[in-house]
Amino acid sequence: MATVAADNRQLSVIIPTLNEAGCIQSTLETLQPLRSRGHEVILVDGGSNDATLSLSEPLVDRVLQSPPGRARQMQAGAALSSGSILWFLHADSNIPVHADTLIMESLEISRADWGRFDISFTDRHPLLKCVAWFMNQRTRLTGIATGDQGIFVRRTLFDKVGGLPSIPLMEDISFSRSLKKHGRPCRVTQTLGASPRRWHAQGILRTIVTMWGLRLAYFAGIKPERLVKFYPVKSG
Repeated sequence: MATVAADNRQLSVIIPTLNEAGCIQSTLETLQPLRSRGHEVILVDGGSNDATLSLSEPLVDRVLQSPPGRARQMQAGAALSSGSILWFLHADSNIPVHADTLIMESLEISRADWGRFDISFTDRHPLLKCVAWFMNQRTRLTGIATGDQGIFVRRTLFDKVGGLPSIPLMEDISFSRSLKKHGRPCRVTQTLGASPRRWHAQGILRTIVTMWGLRLAYFAGIKPERLVKFYPVKSG
């Protein structure tokens, strides 16, 4: 596989994991064309006790160990990455072809320093189609992105805002708020596929109510440390 010097890499893909053996291999396989074009993929594991690590090691440039928690794991990956653009990706994402080109062209054309994808769920359930539509519209209106939307950011801005907040929940919202102070995100309209597993595990309607309730509580000032016990799925 072709490689390039670390200081020439444009994109570092950072994926936090915790017991993701059921999906991580297929996700990483879709990232192999990016690796062949010289980008790097870093997996940061939060203590998996399944086959996540053995499945991942042949398909990434680096595997790191970290205490569990998405924010801490992503921060650890960013600290040891070499790309000029950091892309934070969930372990169960469905990645569009030429995602690297989409990211870099979007940043260049918009002259933004960070951005996100529109999302669609891999399950075509009507309620999930509505959820995805509302998520995409909400981000367009507010400039606040979620982790499902594959946030990407230039390293210069990432360093300027001090990286990710060390909180157990709502790290994506807090991170977006910090980034937005320096400009609104650009938007990649070609969708990033999001897994419906969290929504099906608790029931779609129940999950909608729970997630909106958690966000409203967070915006009302309740600390993430209190909210995390109500989060429907605790994963990397």
